[in-house]
Amino acid sequence: MTSEFREQLYIGGAWVPPDSSERIEVENPYTEQVIGHVPAGTAEDVNLAVSAARQAFDGWSALPITERGAALDRLHQALAARAAEIACTVGLELGTPLKIAQAVQAGLPLTVLRGYADLALRQAEEQTIGNSLIVREAAGVVGAITPWNYPLHQVVAKVGAALAAGCTVVLKPSELTPLVAYLLADAADEAGLPPGVLNLVTGTGQAVGAAIAGHPDIDMISFTGSTATGRAITHAAADRIAKVSLELGGKSANVILDDADLVKAVKVGVGNAFLNSGQTCTAWTRMLVHRSHYDEAVTLAAKTAAGYTVGDPFDPATRLGPLVSATQRERVRGFIERATARLVAGGLDAPVPDTGHFVAPTVFADVDPESELAQEEIFGPVLSIIPFDTDDEAVAIANNSKYGLAGGVWGGAEHALAVARRIRTGAVDVNGGAFNPLAPFGGYKQSGVGRELGTFGLEEFQQVKAIQR
Repeated sequence: MTSEFREQLYIGGAWVPPDSSERIEVENPYTEQVIGHVPAGTAEDVNLAVSAARQAFDGWSALPITERGAALDRLHQALAARAAEIACTVGLELGTPLKIAQAVQAGLPLTVLRGYADLALRQAEEQTIGNSLIVREAAGVVGAITPWNYPLHQVVAKVGAALAAGCTVVLKPSELTPLVAYLLADAADEAGLPPGVLNLVTGTGQAVGAAIAGHPDIDMISFTGSTATGRAITHAAADRIAKVSLELGGKSANVILDDADLVKAVKVGVGNAFLNSGQTCTAWTRMLVHRSHYDEAVTLAAKTAAGYTVGDPFDPATRLGPLVSATQRERVRGFIERATARLVAGGLDAPVPDTGHFVAPTVFADVDPESELAQEEIFGPVLSIIPFDTDDEAVAIANNSKYGLAGGVWGGAEHALAVARRIRTGAVDVNGGAFNPLAPFGGYKQSGVGRELGTFGLEEFQQVKAIQR
């Protein structure tokens, strides 16, 4: 890392001093030591950033798509040159094991940004319907508010799409993991993005997030985070009828049918549930298993969980890093402490390092589908296993959630696909289908509104106009 202690904000194409001298400390969740700080931005900083974005909008949105695509290509190149630093930074401020940080926390956003640089050059041509010319235009100035668990990917999923669409952006990253967002701003500065196209304001949700959500000159809010905060942002934006795109919580089911490859389904399912220490909105935290395979699945899941070495994110042997904060650790421990299901792996008494915000990989069996374990998003390495007898029962349990973000189904190809079609979520992986960064990503019900990634994500940042001739 070149600099952990950041003193300025990136506004209007320049590094500027913040309105306040207050700072937010950034903690390493493994060592529990302060590794840096960033400005605690204010509503006045947001005003300055929105003004810069508004001034830049007309010129940026009017650029030929070839020029916007070229600018995004330069941004991708500048960010790719920082790939090792990105992985290291996320490992330090979030605690993601380095191997995963390299592949996911650094690799995935680079893939997504590359995709948007290409999409900017291949945007849909104007369409004629009768005597109407249908055109797509940039939505305007975008306020992007992003979470801590995938701190660069979630930023790029919004910023890349918004810039490709012709929007300008005011970005507020999470105050828990803000350092990697500075690497994006560094890259934007190096790439020569026009002043005001991308603006970075760090700070708390109460100060900066609220100022963005309620700002009269922001045309659209794109938020990823908790359902409760998404609800508050929607209320704030409703007063001026601003467009809102939300990617919120999840409680995804992994359905293992009677004709599934049980060993593979359980192994992949446990890995999905524990990815990023369980701090993943799409995590398959409910494993639904046909009763004919149930006992074997429980044994396999417990054995697999025991193989997840907990420790230093920079130790190659580590498979499970710490949770992001002491607050998050205690929240997850509370779910485990209150659980009434059968504990088969991990738990509060399982050994973890003395230092760091760790929770051992934990598996519960015989979980009541109506219980807190099965209904609430825990956001930690906790897996619930639930038996079922029929496909109809499996679908009913999977859909028995206020969320609808993701899920998995394992079984014979046609059998699994038929069940996947019945699950009310924005994405379903059949027999371990790979994540597709060009496919639409988003949820049903309280998992959100709108879609990210690929052409669907690009269109989220556009308005549609009909010109009658």
